Amino acid sequence: MIYLLLTLFGGFSGVTTVLFGFGGGFVVVPVLYGVLISGAGGALAEQAAMHVAVATSTCVMIVNAALSTRRSARAGTLLKAWLWPLAGFIAAGSLVGAVAAGFVSGAALRVAFVVYLAITIVDCLCRRGFVSSTFEGEPHRLSRWSVGPGGIAIGAIATFLGVGGSVMTVPLLRRCGLSMTKATSMANPLSLPVAVVGTATYMLTGLGNTGLGAGYIGYVNLGAFAALTLGAWFGMRLAARWVGRIPDQLHARAYVGLLAVVLVSMVLV
Repeated sequence: MIYLLLTLFGGFSGVTTVLFGFGGGFVVVPVLYGVLISGAGGALAEQAAMHVAVATSTCVMIVNAALSTRRSARAGTLLKAWLWPLAGFIAAGSLVGAVAAGFVSGAALRVAFVVYLAITIVDCLCRRGFVSSTFEGEPHRLSRWSVGPGGIAIGAIATFLGVGGSVMTVPLLRRCGLSMTKATSMANPLSLPVAVVGTATYMLTGLGNTGLGAGYIGYVNLGAFAALTLGAWFGMRLAARWVGRIPDQLHARAYVGLLAVVLVSMVLV
């Protein structure tokens, strides 16, 4: 029953990956955290629930982001000028975030997740240029500060929380003048460095925690990864037909609305 539930939510994560560039993190982390603290994974997994949820999320994100990036590349919606060198700085920050998470308790990690979500929602709603784009003319390039220090900060925060970089890259690119369709398409390739670096680090840092059992590589729960990834594959295929068909302002409002749903779920769990 648990794996069926994870497969269903994996499908939802696939939909959000394609339409919102989430990569799965904002769906996977709350769901898997809730499953583990219920005792389904055993006492030791319950104690390390947030670390396992974040680590497994980054692993699922590798598959989700890679498949969605491939689809976007074929559709011609990727803008290379915005991908590099930002992706390189995000990768550097990802290593910092993943290592830092290993020194923080699960409770603190959960609070950080909730606080960051709340800040992001308020920023999207209160600062001009996201829900209703006010930019006219051709999109402008990112500044050096946004690419360098900004990219490192994006990678560190995203990997620390296991949410990919979309929650920062989508608003950033949106305010550069990109439509929601293009901004969310770009979020997935920019989340790949977070996913790869984060997964490798969580696997290595969790190797000493042998009490989690044979179904783990470090902090990554392999059974949950398989169920979530299977569901995500179906979800991405389902959502592909909606790409580019959602009105821009509605797309932006739905993005913020989903973040609010995740925030509430994490507060109530």
